[in-house]
Amino acid sequence: MAGIYIHIPFCRQACNYCNFHFSVSLKNKEILINALIKEIETQSNFIKDEVIETIYIGGGTPSLLNEYELELIFKALRKRFLIKENAEITLEANPDDVNETILEIWKKKTVNRLSVGLQSFNEAELKWMNRAHNAKQSLQCLADISASGFTNYSVDLIYGSPLQTNDDLKNNFSILAKRNVPHISCYALTVEPDTVLNKNINAKKTTPVNSEKQAEQFFLLLKMMENEGYEQYEISSFCKPGFRSKHNSSYWKGKPYFGFGPSAHSFNGFDKRRWNISNNGLYIQSLEKNIIPYEEEVLTNAQRLNEYIMTVLRTSEGINMQYVVQHFGEESKKHIITAAQKFIISGRLIMNEENLKLTKEGMFFADGIAGDLFT
Repeated sequence: MAGIYIHIPFCRQACNYCNFHFSVSLKNKEILINALIKEIETQSNFIKDEVIETIYIGGGTPSLLNEYELELIFKALRKRFLIKENAEITLEANPDDVNETILEIWKKKTVNRLSVGLQSFNEAELKWMNRAHNAKQSLQCLADISASGFTNYSVDLIYGSPLQTNDDLKNNFSILAKRNVPHISCYALTVEPDTVLNKNINAKKTTPVNSEKQAEQFFLLLKMMENEGYEQYEISSFCKPGFRSKHNSSYWKGKPYFGFGPSAHSFNGFDKRRWNISNNGLYIQSLEKNIIPYEEEVLTNAQRLNEYIMTVLRTSEGINMQYVVQHFGEESKKHIITAAQKFIISGRLIMNEENLKLTKEGMFFADGIAGDLFT
C-alpha cells in the first residue's frame, strides 16, 4: 500500500509564520493544474505496482480549487493508479472557503476527510498571523461541516504565539471539544527563516516567541486533551478513537508515497527520496517539455536508521527495538539504548518492553533527543 500527496501552491494571502511553498497570485492556477495532471500521467514507476490507500491534497490552499480542477486531478489519479476502495482522501481547507455548496462538491468528488486551518478563535491573534479568515467564519465552518454529514475531519490549532494567553488556548480548545471535533492537530508557533514573522522579530516590530510559555501551553493542551478523551498518537496529533490520520501515520511508518506538484516529495519506502522544484514557473516550463523537474537522493543505512528514529519517536508507539535489529542490526540497537540512558534517567524517555518512547516531559524536546540517538 502507498499514499499520494498533491501540493497546491496557491493562497489568497501569506500568513506571517508560513515557510511552505506557495504563491498569492492565482493567475497561473489553471496552467499549473494542467502541468500537475501531466506529471501524474507521466510519472515513472518510482514505486512499483502499489495500491493507493491514502490521498492527501495539501498546500497552499487546496480549497481554492474549483469543481472542474478537482475533477481533472481525480480523473488523472484514477487513470494512473489503482486506488483502494474506501481510501482515505483528505483535502486541506481554509474556513473562509467552506460552505454548504462546496462541501457537497467535495463529497461528490470522493473527498471523505477534511483538514481545516482554523489556528485560533481569537480575532486579534488571527489578524496578527495575517490569516484570511475571522473567528465568525471559523464557527460557521464547523457548523457547515457538521450539517453536511462529514464525520471525519481535523482542525489545526496554533499555540504559543506572543498574543495567546492560557485562557485563549483554553477557549480555543473548549470550542472544539464541545463540538466533538474528531481530530485536532496542535502546532507550536515556529519562527522559520525567510518569513515575515522572523523579519519582524529581528526588526523588533513584534514580540519574540517565548519557549517557556510554549512548553507551559503544550502541557496544558495534553491535560485538556486527556480529560476530553482524545488520544495523543503523535506529538502534535490528537483524536477520538478511530480517527487517526491514515495518511500522516503512513509517513511515520515509513510507507511509500508519491508527491505531485511544486516542492512535493516522494519516497519509495526504502532508500530513495525525490523532491520537485519549488518554483511554479520552472515547474510549468519543465512539464511543458515532458520533464518532471525533481532531484533525488539514495539514503545510506545510517540515514535510513536516523529517519526511522526521527519519525517513530514522535509517535505513541516509539522506537521498536525488534524492528531496529531486523533492519539495521544488533549494534544499532545497542547504540540507541546506550545513547538513551541519560534521557531515561532524566525522565524524558521510557523503555517499555521492546519500545523506547518519549514521556510527556520528553515530547517537548523530541527533536533534540532524536538527534542524540542518531547513529
